[in-house]
Amino acid sequence: MNYAAALTLETHAALVAHLLQHHRDEDVCFALYRPSRGQTRFTGLIADPILPRDGERRVHGNASVSAGYFERALRVAVAEGAGLAFLHSHARRSRGWQEMSCDDLDTEQLYAPRALAMTDLPLLGLTLAGNEFWSARVWDRSGRSEYARHDCESVRVVGERLALSFQPRLRPAPGFRVELSRTVSAWGEQAQTDLARLHIGIVGLGNVGALVAEALARSGVAWLTLIDFDTVKLVNLDRLLNATLRDAELGRSKVEVAQTALLAHATAADPRIDAYEWSIVEEEGFRAALDCDVLFSCVDRPWARAVLNFAAYAHLVPVVDGGIRVRARGGRMRSADWRAHVAMPGRRCLECLEQFNPAFVTLERQGDLDDPSYLDSLPQDHPLRSNENVFAFGMAAASLELMQLLQMVVAPGGVADVGSQHYNLKTGLIDLETRGCEPGCTYSERLLGVGEDAFFSPLGEHPVAQAEREARRRAQRELQRSEAPAPSVRGRLQRLKTSALERIRPRLRPERPS
Repeated sequence: MNYAAALTLETHAALVAHLLQHHRDEDVCFALYRPSRGQTRFTGLIADPILPRDGERRVHGNASVSAGYFERALRVAVAEGAGLAFLHSHARRSRGWQEMSCDDLDTEQLYAPRALAMTDLPLLGLTLAGNEFWSARVWDRSGRSEYARHDCESVRVVGERLALSFQPRLRPAPGFRVELSRTVSAWGEQAQTDLARLHIGIVGLGNVGALVAEALARSGVAWLTLIDFDTVKLVNLDRLLNATLRDAELGRSKVEVAQTALLAHATAADPRIDAYEWSIVEEEGFRAALDCDVLFSCVDRPWARAVLNFAAYAHLVPVVDGGIRVRARGGRMRSADWRAHVAMPGRRCLECLEQFNPAFVTLERQGDLDDPSYLDSLPQDHPLRSNENVFAFGMAAASLELMQLLQMVVAPGGVADVGSQHYNLKTGLIDLETRGCEPGCTYSERLLGVGEDAFFSPLGEHPVAQAEREARRRAQRELQRSEAPAPSVRGRLQRLKTSALERIRPRLRPERPS
């Protein structure tokens, strides 16, 4: 199991204001956290700082905590059904990932048993360096009265900008590679290091997703996760990067085709490309997505977008989303536009951006959007009937999505958020949407950072995905049978002989004496 921590920019700012308030002294506090469970990673989502009252902690170069302060924090955690996090700062001159002193270890080992016993969640410890760089660890039970420290691989702060602190041993910085010298010259070594260490998930490996994945692999991103249940078909070949006629004939999955190509094209020293033949709305696909630091939404269905929106706010995993809309009539294109944006705390969510309609999510979950008779009953210009797309438009949409990621991570000129970008082909203009969510938005208000404690789950069974996987398995079995070498005459005679011997062998066995 891997471990990580995450917090919003608002929570980060509140903790920094308290922990780094002294010029020379360290400080401490507690906070609540909610669990987020991926397929292989446990993430603590930190919120609700529990700041000390007068007399509950003593600052003396280092900082010490009273027993009453710890007990009060535990009571709050139990009442809220949350885990307990213990946070402390190091001197303002400290930089980067912080190692633990003997006093740090003794304190957290002292708190770990009570925290687990009272909350059923392990103690989460965090250290803040003077340059606002977090380090974190989880204390879980390893034996009778024994608690083991597990360093978190990363701590991410999500808001206007995505900032990550990486554990240097678990997520080491990549060394220089001549293949990336031109890329590094564009935005510098530090920005390239931050980008290359990200674990990025691409959900949907169609037109836009395949292009996004290719660009990331060639840009030195070492760890990509691909999530898509669909199969390469003949109708995909005019816009699906790296797919061939042979892939369509063999009925290969889109993630398999992309994985093979990306491993060949990647510029990272040791690329890792994980492929999952699931839908994001299925439990397995969703949990694989929660292992990522950032997600790309390259889907065209409302249910999948709703699930990704849920991940962005409930689990604090930023989602770079985009889409293409082509309007045609009588065989002629009337207009086309594409857009890109990032869904994350502090920014407008996908529902408020009208990237999905909750009513359409219900229709899809009921199976209506996969019913041809239902779709035929809709007006010709209804958005649910829109499936026109071309390779060039996919390239444009993928480019906008990639620029949103770079803006969020690299922050050229210190600007990390330009808002949602909406390009209109007919006018050649890009409109910007910089508003936050609407008042009362469920995602940005009621679901923010709740993780597994969300009051509903957007996941469910996906019959279309199940049928697609089963169809691939059947096709592969039939292909294997058809390509099996025909048995020789001698082989057929040998099998007939063996079969005859098996039938008469019982008669040849001597009877046992009574």
